[in-house]
Amino acid sequence: MKKEVVATKNAPGAVGPYSQAVRTGNMVYTAGQIALDPQTGQMVDGGIKEQTHQVFANLKAVLEAAGTGLENVVKTTVFIVDMNKFSQVNQVYASYFTGDFPARSCVEVARLPKDAEVEIEVVAAL
Repeated sequence: MKKEVVATKNAPGAVGPYSQAVRTGNMVYTAGQIALDPQTGQMVDGGIKEQTHQVFANLKAVLEAAGTGLENVVKTTVFIVDMNKFSQVNQVYASYFTGDFPARSCVEVARLPKDAEVEIEVVAAL
């Protein structure tokens, strides 16, 4: 099965030896996205809710570049630095998915790149 790298300027560029996403077969696997503004390369202002909205904007842009969208997400992995803020992330998260929700894992971590409060990666069908 051939793998194809997905890249878009509408989401933060990879800053290391990884791709924004990889498409193979009928699936797309994204790298984790944090709340970087793709235009400035800086973290968005605000708290975890604002960060979560930016994360989804970045994921949406990567998925669109791959030829799919949030409606085709089958699995998400959420990384959060403070599980006490999970309800805030969950509130924003729920606004991006309706009906048949994707499978999800959520893991509390000690630290994320750029001291982000949340990072999300997804797997989507084409």
